Amino acid sequence: MNTRQLATWVRLTAVLELLPGILDSQLRRDSGLTHFEYYVLAMLSESPEMSLRMSQLAARTNATLPRLSHVVSRLEGREMVERHHGAGDARATYARLTETGWQAVREAAPGHVETVRHHVIDALTEEQLDQLGEITEAMLERLDPDEKLGPVYRRHDS
Repeated sequence: MNTRQLATWVRLTAVLELLPGILDSQLRRDSGLTHFEYYVLAMLSESPEMSLRMSQLAARTNATLPRLSHVVSRLEGREMVERHHGAGDARATYARLTETGWQAVREAAPGHVETVRHHVIDALTEEQLDQLGEITEAMLERLDPDEKLGPVYRRHDS
């Protein structure tokens, strides 16, 4: 790795380390949610009937089933999510967003969007934003060649 490559890598590493903490801190402070809890609620809110099979939710959040189950249990305790069994398959467990969870997502979203805009979007010119899109696309082609998370990161493509 040459000096230019190393400098770029170190900066990317710094962003990868700093940004999750900033997002998590804002959500905890303003909404009492971790970033991952918010992400789980958001994925459910965007799903038909605000419900997903636990294995589908794990895939969309790139989480292991044990980690997701633990988080869903915490959210159940706060009455934001409820588990239920599928109509056609009693063995399948689903997570469904409750009215309390839907309200939590709606209340948390503006502050989360403001934080993302401040620290990422507004820090870039329109040209840099396009470049970042191209850069992340190139990286995702290597990181997720089978596009397992494609439905998640392509859901807002025009």
